[in-house]
Amino acid sequence: MSCSKIFSGTLPELTENIIKYFQDDYSTLYSCVLVNRFWCRLSIPLLWKNPFSISTGNYNFIRIYLHNLNVELKTKLNEYKINENLLLSNTLFNYPSFLKYLNLSKIVTSVEKWFYTTRIKNLDIKKLIIISLLKIFIKNEVNLHTLEIEINLYIEYFDDILELILQNLNFILNAKILKLFILKSKLFNNNSNSTLINNRVLQVINLHQNLKNIILTYNNDKEFLFYQSLLLSKDYNCSNTLNTITLYRINFKDMINLNKMFEQLNVLESVHIIFCYSLNTSFIQQILNLTKPFKLRSLFLNGRSGIKKSSLLLLLQKSGCYLKNFRYSTMYNESDRVRQMFGSVINYCKNIKYLDIDDIIYPVVLDLIENIKQNLNYLFISSEIIRFRGSPIILRNLGQILPSRLEYLDLTLCIDVSDFEVFLKNSQGIFIKKLLIKDLDENNYDNILPYIKKYIMKEKRVGYLNFRNHNKELFDFSDEVKEFKLYNIRVRKYEDLYFNIYQFMQKLY
Repeated sequence: MSCSKIFSGTLPELTENIIKYFQDDYSTLYSCVLVNRFWCRLSIPLLWKNPFSISTGNYNFIRIYLHNLNVELKTKLNEYKINENLLLSNTLFNYPSFLKYLNLSKIVTSVEKWFYTTRIKNLDIKKLIIISLLKIFIKNEVNLHTLEIEINLYIEYFDDILELILQNLNFILNAKILKLFILKSKLFNNNSNSTLINNRVLQVINLHQNLKNIILTYNNDKEFLFYQSLLLSKDYNCSNTLNTITLYRINFKDMINLNKMFEQLNVLESVHIIFCYSLNTSFIQQILNLTKPFKLRSLFLNGRSGIKKSSLLLLLQKSGCYLKNFRYSTMYNESDRVRQMFGSVINYCKNIKYLDIDDIIYPVVLDLIENIKQNLNYLFISSEIIRFRGSPIILRNLGQILPSRLEYLDLTLCIDVSDFEVFLKNSQGIFIKKLLIKDLDENNYDNILPYIKKYIMKEKRVGYLNFRNHNKELFDFSDEVKEFKLYNIRVRKYEDLYFNIYQFMQKLY
């Protein structure tokens, strides 16, 4: 009885809450659209709140948006030989009005990919379509929850994009949250370009007065110093709005005033240090000099980070209780140093949810995993350099210390069949939403697959699966994919499941 009411729409609030639960599960939402008109009306706004970020490979939503172009712009498109067949003549909903999240860079990349699928050859029209999409959103007076200004390799478009936004103040002011993402670009290779775009970015920040998130990366010292001056200034209200800073591959050599910058950010809740350089005594001392907590949420280190074990100890003593994401990779044989550093992590970091270990296979790593298992949700372990020495240690000892549920497990190991069976037996009863396995042994694929079927497929222990070596990938065998699907396991391509550094930083939003 209750089910029939939910499907018929006589319990609208309950039905709406059920569908909102699937707001990030796009395949389920697509199915909900087909149930009936009521479910369709509830599902469509969720599917269209952030279409530029849905990685389905289908960019037909752009031509649906372009249906809203005025006659003048449609005429221009015809001049570029974009015929009416690429644009829809009618739509069921006012789709632009549903937009809630907009990343400016993703508009550019989506149009690029749409061009590829439509085989449009005239590249001059790309900018026209990008600007036209923005004009459609402005005309529909969209109320954005989040506007992300991401400046990356597509720098040639951003002058026009930012100019248009600044000409339409309500588009800026109606966005609740503003985020700034400065990724590697050609921005500072051209002084006139850099000055113009920097000034436009500052104008947007000044008008909005509610910058929440900033991500800075490694173009050069000049860029970091420019945005450091922004954070130090009182003109942009960052001290009372900015709650997240991500620093990616920044070289902190000779950097000063870091403590002053962090000290005046009154609502800062998250600092993420991702593969930065020169984390030396001077840098650590500036952090230690802070009178307020330094809420370090992410720390990714490698051989170029330049942090001493004594400095790491001091940093973790101050901030280890806040740390949620930790990665360490090295290409060097530094076992004693690693043991001591991981000992510090074990002692001071109890709340790690994301752990990524590259070629550091020592008992202390297993001790760390066991120590944080109550919070651990994402685990990456790779043993590409010390493959034959490290892989057996992991496979024979990992299964019994994993938590009962993981969101993500990625293993890149040289797999011996008997060791792998030990892992599978020891990890029985554990559910992993996304499991990625890469075997570094090129000749073992056919020997390992039967064990995956026996212990993973038939026990329905994962939601999504990728298994591959250098020569084969499970996804390429359609009969195998269908067999796994019978057990409600979805086999996907590696690139569709792999959680890369860019996605990680986006998730920090």
